Amino acid sequence: MAIFHVYSGATRTLQHPAIRRITVADVYDALRLGFDDFWAKPSHYVFLCLIYPIVGVLLITWTSGGNALQLIFPLMSGFALLGPFAGIGLYEISRRREQNLDTSWWHALDVRHSPAIPAMAVIGVMLLALFIAWLLVAQALYTWFYGPAAPQSMTSFLGDLFTTQRGWTLIVLGNLIGFLFALVVLCTAVVAFPLLLDCDVGAYAAIETSVRAVLGNPVPMLLWGLIVAVALLIGSLPLLAGLAIVIPVLGHATWHLYRKVVEIPVGMKTPLPPSARKEDDGRFPYWLRW
Repeated sequence: MAIFHVYSGATRTLQHPAIRRITVADVYDALRLGFDDFWAKPSHYVFLCLIYPIVGVLLITWTSGGNALQLIFPLMSGFALLGPFAGIGLYEISRRREQNLDTSWWHALDVRHSPAIPAMAVIGVMLLALFIAWLLVAQALYTWFYGPAAPQSMTSFLGDLFTTQRGWTLIVLGNLIGFLFALVVLCTAVVAFPLLLDCDVGAYAAIETSVRAVLGNPVPMLLWGLIVAVALLIGSLPLLAGLAIVIPVLGHATWHLYRKVVEIPVGMKTPLPPSARKEDDGRFPYWLRW
């Protein structure tokens, strides 16, 4: 049954992959390996991830023209809640590079052939629901302090935020609540998508494995969450353009972090299809050729 397959994976039994103990040094090493993957062919990955800052700029434009200036920061920070799902294609590139296969950027689309796509979709919907819930909470918090009227201008809104008690209270409470949302995503999805790509264990087992990974390695995993938050903040500063580098590096690093934390027997792994193992001639796929 398809629903059962989403819940339990291809074997129709719940899998419980072993969790390794890692150190802070392993987190930094995963980040280094992620940068190595990005540096191997950076132009491809930047091209793939340019859509991320473009969408961000469009959202800022929309909120500015739609009397929703108070939602700009929640929208930008909320992208981190969708990050684990957005990085699926990058995990596939790192997976292929690990196996010494062609890592041309279009292979990021090979994830559509994964038998675990339904389970990935289920967790993706869960993250989308958390993202929407975060926006609703952020709007409710703003209404609590400022009332239902939208800010008249960005200048006046920022001035009130940083010069009044209610502004600082909104900043502190908003960040605390945002931290709780981010913690939920970290615990439930930190290795869920790489695990599903590597081994079709089902949505439940992927989430449960992520929770065990965080509980078994609280300090390294919290450090990883902090690194992600700081990197996204830095990447967002120059009109979100820095995210075109930050996102792929973090995506590749997530794959290597998964490799360090989760131990999967070789027989449980999902093999690449034979067609995906054939090396191409270095040209674009037929549907992208001029």
